[in-house]
Amino acid sequence: MRRMWWAATLVVCCVALRELTDAPVVHAEETAAAAAVKPLVLKTRSRVGQSLEEPLTKAVVKEATVEWDPRKTALIICDMWDQHWCKGAAARVEELAGPMNKVIHAARDRGVFIIHAPSTTVDFYKGTPQRRLAQTAPFVKTRFPLATVERWGTAWCYPDGKRESELPIDDTDMGCDCETKCEIVPPWTRQINTIDILEGDAITDHGQETFNLLADRGIDHVIIMGVHLNMCVLGRPFAIRQLVTQGKDVLLVRDMTDTMYCSKSKPFVSHFAGTDLVISHVEKHWCPTILSSDLVGGKPFRFREDKRQDVVGR
Repeated sequence: MRRMWWAATLVVCCVALRELTDAPVVHAEETAAAAAVKPLVLKTRSRVGQSLEEPLTKAVVKEATVEWDPRKTALIICDMWDQHWCKGAAARVEELAGPMNKVIHAARDRGVFIIHAPSTTVDFYKGTPQRRLAQTAPFVKTRFPLATVERWGTAWCYPDGKRESELPIDDTDMGCDCETKCEIVPPWTRQINTIDILEGDAITDHGQETFNLLADRGIDHVIIMGVHLNMCVLGRPFAIRQLVTQGKDVLLVRDMTDTMYCSKSKPFVSHFAGTDLVISHVEKHWCPTILSSDLVGGKPFRFREDKRQDVVGR
């Protein structure tokens, strides 16, 4: 009886050993790779209104959760220059750049394609692999003709009266909110150097190059952040109006942006309240928004000078 028990045990052990030997080996690298392509879980916010002219306060806020394949997602950084003609704007860009760099690293580590778009300064990067990557991407015909009218050194997408109302802030004075108005003389030469540009990233401020890059990678999902929302983040040839018009799924990172708005202009609210109004305008007329915490965790970014106590869902 004891011999039969040992024989049976030996058979079971041999079968188990064979199964272990035949089983596929899962390496640490493969486990890490599998984790890296987990979907981006993004909590979006948008606003639904009855008409274009309906006040933003009457629009219904809608929240949803989307899951995007990071390998089919791009992150565009708009006009985070090394300097700005407005001292207040330059200080806020400097404050924003560090936290933004963490968001960029987190997205890149997940497999998101990073596009740096410091408008009118791309010649600074001439000959770099990141600039060549944009210049050599295969040409693709876009769904609709791209903007060709020039403003501030690039093609420009002006407001679309069929799609959006007037902006909720008056920026006709160009939005400098410094005590002494700054002289409008563009001093920027490159992207601010606290934002890392790494291997595999691209650099462009050109609409056609942007869509070539996206098409070459099969990318339809685009996250955008940077400055300034009421101007370049809406109007540049690689930015929100153009992206949405061409059929891309677009999300604005609402705590990773700023506006050119002076509180002495209509609607006579604080600079940061004015920025929130433009965010609401984008959420109603163009695309949903997310928070940086969706990508890096923790609390959303907030400028030091924003002392408001009643901000909800920032």
